[in-house]
Amino acid sequence: MELWIPITIAAAFMQNLRSALQKHLQGKLGTRGASFVRFGYGFPLAILYVVVLHWLVGLPFPTFNGAFAFWAVIGGLAQIYATMLLVYLFSLRNFAVGTAYSKTEPVQAAIFGFVLLGERITFGAVIAIIVGVIGVMLISVARAPLSWRNTFAALTSRTALIGIASGAVFGVSAVAYRSASLSLDGPGPIMNAAVTLACVTTFQTAFMLVWMFWKDKNEIVQVLKSWRSSSLVGIAGVLGSACWFTAMSLQQVAYVRALGQIELIFTFMASYFLFHERVNRTEVAGCLLIVCGILGLLFW
Repeated sequence: MELWIPITIAAAFMQNLRSALQKHLQGKLGTRGASFVRFGYGFPLAILYVVVLHWLVGLPFPTFNGAFAFWAVIGGLAQIYATMLLVYLFSLRNFAVGTAYSKTEPVQAAIFGFVLLGERITFGAVIAIIVGVIGVMLISVARAPLSWRNTFAALTSRTALIGIASGAVFGVSAVAYRSASLSLDGPGPIMNAAVTLACVTTFQTAFMLVWMFWKDKNEIVQVLKSWRSSSLVGIAGVLGSACWFTAMSLQQVAYVRALGQIELIFTFMASYFLFHERVNRTEVAGCLLIVCGILGLLFW
């Protein structure tokens, strides 16, 4: 078995674990606090990862520049907003369906690329996009009689728009992070990605601390009180990010992202066994169609 395969599976598992822990914390901390713990308890590990690569592996530090700072800030702010949308979405729909909405990110990226950048879309990609859209439509109307009126109402509902927006903003953050990492003059993709992760999570921690201090100081107190469970979110988030970056340095991004859709299997298991949530057949079919659309888009 090639090394990138178990690393990608580990990344998907850690990402799912982080989301499940955030959903659990959402009732205790609120959306902002549950989102903060991903960064606030994770940045020390991200810094430690860079130190290990430098002192034990022998990789030199990259040279910073203005482009890196710009893209790191854009990506960091986008990820904060996307994470808050996703955490809030968990309070509106069950865990599995909420995660499925966020998985529309690759489909949206293809559409944005065609509309804004004029990037070519193959016939196979068009079919994949249609399949993904049908999947979203099925999820949206899963708990109502299937009709054109109900479908339109569901797709324009607050829940659907929040989920789709979450996937879109996650896409913006991914593009920004890639741009930030590529702008560094460093020894290679692994160190560049590690430094990007460390800088961004440190910035996100500082930004959200100031935000919470301004909006609600008590939220900081609650985050500190829940340090046991909150620290698990941070650890899972950083380990997942490190695995994603490592896997993508070993294999093409398309293959890594395709295999990463195994996260939905972990999601349904967590939804059923941890949160005791019921997912009906229409929602399962919708989720499977989204996965098929994403895989088709990646390979076509």
